[in-house]
This record gives sequence, structure tokens and C-alpha cells, in this order.
Amino acid sequence: MKIDLSGTTAIVTGSTGGIGLAIARGLAGAGASVVVNGRTQAKADATAAAIVKAIPGAKVRGVGADVSTAGGCASLVKAVPDADILINNAGIFEPKSFFDIPDEDWGRFFEVNVMSGVRLSRAYMPGMLKRNWGRIVFISSESAINVPTEMIHYGMTKTAQLAISRGLAEMTKGTAVTVNSVLPGPTMSEGVEAFVKDLARQNGQSVDEAASQFVKQHRGTSLIQRFATVDEIANMVVYVSSREAAVTNGAALRAEGGILQTIA
Repeated sequence: MKIDLSGTTAIVTGSTGGIGLAIARGLAGAGASVVVNGRTQAKADATAAAIVKAIPGAKVRGVGADVSTAGGCASLVKAVPDADILINNAGIFEPKSFFDIPDEDWGRFFEVNVMSGVRLSRAYMPGMLKRNWGRIVFISSESAINVPTEMIHYGMTKTAQLAISRGLAEMTKGTAVTVNSVLPGPTMSEGVEAFVKDLARQNGQSVDEAASQFVKQHRGTSLIQRFATVDEIANMVVYVSSREAAVTNGAALRAEGGILQTIA
């Protein structure tokens, strides 16, 4: 199967690093005109240039906008009025005891992880419906189902994404627009790598030892028994963004290495 997204415009929020960057690279490699998004224009431009250098002929541009705010989402929409593919990837996480999470953190996590996708889907989905083709993908997490006790506020936002995604999918009935979620498991993005390195320093371990121990202790049901790579997650996202994924709609697609012990 050859995925060809030429002629489409794709926006990937929070794509100057980690899973978002891998998704942007994957979509660009499949021929989409990709909009890389980060909080600053300089970082977005630098990332776009790096993708073009790695993929000669790729069509990539950067748009600096902080999508954790209503104003930032509006700036992104102003810069890119229409999109065929929207990847709601921007997100934050932080291990913290439930009893130490203040109200402000609950609000901050909800604004970044949930409202960014709500606002941008509200802006771009009408155009997709009018053109009768489009893809919206929310990058959720296995934590949406296995809510981690060390990050309950994060898990809450990931569960909310599943509800929003499924609700929006119901609005696409009879059209060629799809809305889905992808649920990564532990993935070795830059942010997670920094977290694992910190664990390694605290415990006097190598990074590989700390990563292996984390999976065994906190995600013991993992069938792959390791962190995924960002490209492994991006592969699933590129597929569900494609024309070939026409009958995948309203789904929560698992890319978590078998952590979730369910058959559906």
C-alpha cells in the first residue's frame, strides 16, 4: 500500500519535537503540504526547514502560535484558514501526586490538552464537511483508559479527548470526513527521554535500565516490554490520515504495545 496525500494540507499542532515532529515528517513524506506548529515562529520555521532538508521536495511551512490559548488558536486559523487534515497533538504531562495538584494545574492541562483540539476542530471541521473530505486525529494515550495514579489530571484530559473525538465522528455520518483518536503507550519522545534520564540519575542507573524498569513497574502489562519510538506512533497516524483509511471512523486506535488488557 502506498499512501499518497498529495494535494492535501495537514496541520500538526505541537510538532516542533517528539511525536508531533515524527507525524509531520511522515505526512510530508506522503506528499501532504504540512504546517508545523510551535509556540514560537522561529522554532516552527527551524523545524520546517529541517524536515525539508531531510525530505527533498517536501512542502512544509512553520506557524508560530500557542494553541493552549484561544488567541493562539485564532492566530493559527488566521494563518492557515483551511486544512484537510488536522492532527491535535499538542499536549503536556507531569507526574504529580493527586493531593499536590492545584486547581490551576487542572485548568492548565485542560486548556492545552483538550481545548486546543476543541477550538481547532470547531474551526476546521466545517470546511471539511463542506468539501466532503477530511481527517481529524486526536493524539490521546493509553492513559485515557488506564488512568495513571501519578498523573490523574493528565489521564482525565486524555479520556476527554476520546469523548470529543467520538462525538465529532457522529457529526460526519454519510460524509467522507473521519474523526479518530490514536492511543500511544509510553513513547520515547524528547520530553519522556528527559523524564527517564532524570529517573536514571536519581536511581544510579543507565537510561536503558531506567526505561526498562519504568515499563515493568508502571506498565507491566505491556506486551512489547519497551518504549515505542516516535516514528512507530507516527506510522499509525499517517495511515488514519490517509484516503486508504476511509472506513475507520469514530475509533480509538491503540498503539500502546498491548498494555490494555482488552479485546476491544
